[in-house]
Amino acid sequence: MTDAKPFPLNAWYPAAWGTEIDRILRARTICDKDIVLFRRTDGVVAALEDACWHRLLPLSLGRLVGDQVVCGYHGLVFNTAGRCTHMPAQQTINPSACVRAYPTVEKHRLVWVWPGDPALADPALLPDFHWNDGDEWKGEGGTFYSLKCDWRLVVDNLMDLTHETYVHSDSIGHDAILDTPFDVTHTDKTATMTRWMIEIDPPPFWAKQLGKPGKVDRWQIVTFEAPAVVIGDVGVAPAGTGAPRGDRSQGVNGAFLAAIAPETETSCHYFWNFVRTFRTDDEELSRALQRAHVNDGKGVYDQDHVVLEAQQRAIGRHPRQPFYNLNIDAGALWARRILDRMLERERTASSGPARAAE
Repeated sequence: MTDAKPFPLNAWYPAAWGTEIDRILRARTICDKDIVLFRRTDGVVAALEDACWHRLLPLSLGRLVGDQVVCGYHGLVFNTAGRCTHMPAQQTINPSACVRAYPTVEKHRLVWVWPGDPALADPALLPDFHWNDGDEWKGEGGTFYSLKCDWRLVVDNLMDLTHETYVHSDSIGHDAILDTPFDVTHTDKTATMTRWMIEIDPPPFWAKQLGKPGKVDRWQIVTFEAPAVVIGDVGVAPAGTGAPRGDRSQGVNGAFLAAIAPETETSCHYFWNFVRTFRTDDEELSRALQRAHVNDGKGVYDQDHVVLEAQQRAIGRHPRQPFYNLNIDAGALWARRILDRMLERERTASSGPARAAE
């Protein structure tokens, strides 16, 4: 009997924006594991199990002294490797006194945590999220912490953009999304949905960004990289100017970025950004685009937030599985297949020693 969870553990997940982690203890739950994050005096981010070895009080309720965490209950002290270095009222330290230390990497403006086997935590396995670096692509995003839905529902949402026509009808939705064929390709780690809408009227959001009258060619190229990242290459160009053949020079190109971390089986952390290659020095545009996505319940991602949490509540009340699927679900289905294969590989590997002992 196993307590299997619907998320692979041997993977990198985003835990925080780098700017959030400083010399204060920050609590975060990733893949059902309570973690405390802090920045060491040398600037490197450390992550420990957020439960004291002694009486399980969250270490995040303690304090940071140098590079060590002092428990706020009885004063046990733990170093960044998770080893206890001090116990109150005794000279001898119990050799079993330790908490788990989690591998971390800070890259692409995010802090990534590996909740699985630390021996497998290879930084080379970090997902490609370079759009977020702020170099060629510019933009400012945000986070939905503890979004009340299964993290895979966010992946489903982003891999099928037909929902834009209904959920985002006043900004990026358009009937052409429903009427235009799309292709789905995949590898063992990625799934990509590609849709080109040729010679259409631009939706309000893209018409404003382009600032030119007339028909446009619009593209949506959305790639999922297992287990936690979705990148959407999106934009418009005046119809007939060559965008489908690779010349986007007369158009406007954006990318929506999603790095997702399961919190529990029914909640997640959703790190988002919308970046662009046009008007990259315009800071007011960056702020305006940020507000267009999250703005007191009226932004594009606010609208998704409402739908995803309502969907999760409905799943809890009507737990039929699997979902019914349509052709439009092809990208999401491939993403789920890739995740299911990752989970199966982990379960097989974890059951190997037990089988050998039988």
